[in-house]
Amino acid sequence: MNGLLRRQKETSIQKCMSEIRTEIKQLGEFGLIDRIQQQFTLTNATSRTGIGDDAAVIDAGDDCLLVSTDMLVEGVHFDLAYTPIQHLGYKAVAVNVSDIAAMNGKTEQITVSLALSNRFSIEAVDALYAGIRSACENYKVDLVGGDTTSSSSGLVISVTALGRAKREQIAYRNGAKPNDIICVTGDLGAALVGLQVLEREKEVFLANPDMQPDLEKYQYLVGRQLKPEARTDIVFDLAEAGVKPSAMIDISDGLASELLHIAKNSQVGIRIYEDKVPIDHSTYETAIEFKLDPITCALNGGEDYEMLFTISKSDQEKIKNHPDIHFIGYVHERKSENVLITKAGTPVPLRAQGWDHFKA
Repeated sequence: MNGLLRRQKETSIQKCMSEIRTEIKQLGEFGLIDRIQQQFTLTNATSRTGIGDDAAVIDAGDDCLLVSTDMLVEGVHFDLAYTPIQHLGYKAVAVNVSDIAAMNGKTEQITVSLALSNRFSIEAVDALYAGIRSACENYKVDLVGGDTTSSSSGLVISVTALGRAKREQIAYRNGAKPNDIICVTGDLGAALVGLQVLEREKEVFLANPDMQPDLEKYQYLVGRQLKPEARTDIVFDLAEAGVKPSAMIDISDGLASELLHIAKNSQVGIRIYEDKVPIDHSTYETAIEFKLDPITCALNGGEDYEMLFTISKSDQEKIKNHPDIHFIGYVHERKSENVLITKAGTPVPLRAQGWDHFKA
């Protein structure tokens, strides 16, 4: 009798759980992050900022320690069919260094954790770490630890970056103010278009293994996808010019998505102009070749790892001649109004259509 009652109770619990099940894709990646964040409260006085920015901020004497972690998963973030494993090692470091730079800080140390299946050789691991070492040398970062384990589903790389910044120099996502100028570095959309090129060449090769990939005229685009660079130079350039961003974020999920992060966290509205968004000519021409809208690629293509930031109008003069900083719009008070002004002068609502792991 007890056994029967127990089974009935278990069946009732399972039925209840099935009735209240919520699919993760209903929240999406950022909704899931928000949900997790709401369940935790910072209790240590040294914990200044936790979940919700490019890096956590921890008091460490006169400076603050910045901590960020990113994971790259085979089949989700990279395809080894066309990704050189040495480039992958470099990229794994660069994307984490970029997060620290997005806080207006400098990375000093990293840890690297790997999950490897038995199809990887020692030589492959050596090549991966050669890329990691190259990035460490370029960004002047020390590898100080990590972990290794086996994997039944390919390669997983998790990098934690440790950086430092003066407390008063840290740039958060929530500091943008009405009338601030919106700035972006470099050019946008190249990494997404480079990915289209690589995927096309992979399909050609699978259809005919005797065909060699034709990547010569796409070198810039492919390079932006396979071996991006963190814009640490911008942190130094802004400091030299005496400019501290009021808000800052790196462009990993697409310009529109990052703009909306700043708008939401700062409780402001965003207005940008299509003709001010920087797009390289090769990105533009190749997007057209693939029957893609170049401005859509620039707005929603991830993995550019350029810097998006806002500055006060009084600082605009200090960096107006910087060759790689572009003024693309401004911040305003109407927080429900986040728009792109097209070349025809039509306002179009900004939508976060970039990569979302759980909605993709």
